[in-house]
Amino acid sequence: MEIKPIRTEKDYDNALDRLLVIFDAPVNSKEGDEAEILSLLIENYESEHYPIEAPDPIEAIKIRMEEMNLKQKDLVGVIGGKSRVSEILHKKKKLTVDMIRELAEMLNLSAAILVNNYNLTTQNKG
Repeated sequence: MEIKPIRTEKDYDNALDRLLVIFDAPVNSKEGDEAEILSLLIENYESEHYPIEAPDPIEAIKIRMEEMNLKQKDLVGVIGGKSRVSEILHKKKKLTVDMIRELAEMLNLSAAILVNNYNLTTQNKG
């Protein structure tokens, strides 16, 4: 296959089909090199046309808690008391800088994810 930029969906589909054929090619072989270059072209096309948004900070915390088999009570002391943990995880209160530092370290999350803005939930009155 001739390597060329991926500009259209058809180019993208063809590149994916070709990558499936040569995916397990040996490293440093002609097909291995082709697979490496094709992967980069596909990744570039996907990042431009199919961007994946990062989850909001609270969803990122919940995902990591699930991955680490942690419960809300495991965040007591890191975020604050039991009620503060609940308020944060239910988006009733915002994360503070100190909470972000502690959570980033404990959960091995990037502080860049945790500082992103998110909306607080509003309570219905009535």
